[in-house]
Amino acid sequence: MHNLFMVLEFTSSYVKDSTDTLRHYKRLAERAIEQVSDDKLTFAPDAGSNSIATLVKHLSGNMGSRWKDFLTADGEKPDRNRDAEFDQPVQTRAEMMAAWDAGWKQLFETLSTLTDADLPRGVRIRGEAHSVMQAITRQNTHCAYHIGQIVYLSKQFASDQWKILSVPRGKSAEYNANVASGKASQR
Repeated sequence: MHNLFMVLEFTSSYVKDSTDTLRHYKRLAERAIEQVSDDKLTFAPDAGSNSIATLVKHLSGNMGSRWKDFLTADGEKPDRNRDAEFDQPVQTRAEMMAAWDAGWKQLFETLSTLTDADLPRGVRIRGEAHSVMQAITRQNTHCAYHIGQIVYLSKQFASDQWKILSVPRGKSAEYNANVASGKASQR
């Protein structure tokens, strides 16, 4: 049996781990979106629900606002129109993916400038004080929440053509063995 700490690479950096987790969420959503036909990207199941395109626009608007001038300006920028993110969704896959990429680019560029020494520093979001660590955690949970919605909608739209993004049913033991042997990673 392998020594667990020799097989796995790990980090004690909150910034690095959070960045890696966010990159995982981004890839997860992209793999789900790839399985959806263009006509389903703007489809909302009902009047109170969001389409994939709306969720993407909202996440992009959130990341662009929160992470631009992160340490020096409030995370809710005056030029952000959050309500429009839900009322005026993008209409094409290309437009949606351009918005998606812009939001993630802003987030990752900002995270790349931070170190764990920045974690106790103060920032504001909608005037409310947060530590850098709290702001990063808030972004992680916000992304996980909406990317879960994107994955769920994508799976419904792809139906029997869906390609699983996680551990297939009935394959947990096989997956665990692959992780333990280094053939697969949970990250």
